[in-house]
Amino acid sequence: MKYLKLIRYQNLLLLAFMQLLFRYGFLKFQNIFLSLNDWQYGLLVLATVLIAAAGYVINDILDQETDYDNDKGNVIVGKFISEKAAYNLYFVLNITGVGIGYYLANVIHKPSFAGAFIIISATLYMYATSLKQMLLIGNIIVALLLSFSVIIIGLFDLLPATYEGNQTEMGVMFSILIDYAIFAFIINLIREIVKDMEDVEGDYNNGMNTLPIAIGNEKTSKIAGSLGIIATLILLWYINSNLMSSKLYYAVIYGLLFVVAPMIFFVVKIWNAKTKEDFRLLSTIMKWIIFFGILSILAINLNIMQNVKG
Repeated sequence: MKYLKLIRYQNLLLLAFMQLLFRYGFLKFQNIFLSLNDWQYGLLVLATVLIAAAGYVINDILDQETDYDNDKGNVIVGKFISEKAAYNLYFVLNITGVGIGYYLANVIHKPSFAGAFIIISATLYMYATSLKQMLLIGNIIVALLLSFSVIIIGLFDLLPATYEGNQTEMGVMFSILIDYAIFAFIINLIREIVKDMEDVEGDYNNGMNTLPIAIGNEKTSKIAGSLGIIATLILLWYINSNLMSSKLYYAVIYGLLFVVAPMIFFVVKIWNAKTKEDFRLLSTIMKWIIFFGILSILAINLNIMQNVKG
């Protein structure tokens, strides 16, 4: 169980669920050819999960003092798992993930695409060693990596199957993935800022340079709240221009109830958030917004199928 906690298995399950949902809850229902078979797509999900797990491990190895200050009950490396064992796990996860990525890149006859896994792995290491200590840079990197886990589906499953005769159709599919990648980036960026407010004391004691440390929790709350307002307005615009106009009314109701409503709650709550518990609650809400936001692709697809049958 300690090893599962070390690799943040709940986050990894969410990541795997997201990638599986996009394929089997959306792309498989479209009348398009996909580059990877089911077994190979499973390997793509596995490679993504393994590299993400390695990122969590190296972050915990290099962040032991900060984690102890922020949450003494959740320290694992150095307490339940030795640093040597954690490093061994990190190397195994990374090598296996990159190796699978190299295999898949050759399967789709684009060996250079293996570089994507190497770049992600290297970025996660740089994040743990230095980037996370830089103002906002660490937050942006984490948010970008989550969004890239959506885009990589298009790179490995759509792009190699694209030719002159289906460019328009594939372009629509890819643009939808990009829309969701942008959504994941914005919401996760806000969540990372909120997590920094939750961990401000431990980060300060260990020389970090996060936004709350630089300008204080009160001003950071206003920035996070403002970003939340912008995100809510973008969501409302997207629902109106893409779902309402397409008469996907069930998807509209889903989006308003499970994505927009929690965002409004977040925006209202963040202005008065003061305690560690407040920020932890808000961080959890943002995680659920990401989950329900990703799940909306299934709601949209089911609504489209229902309209076609009707």
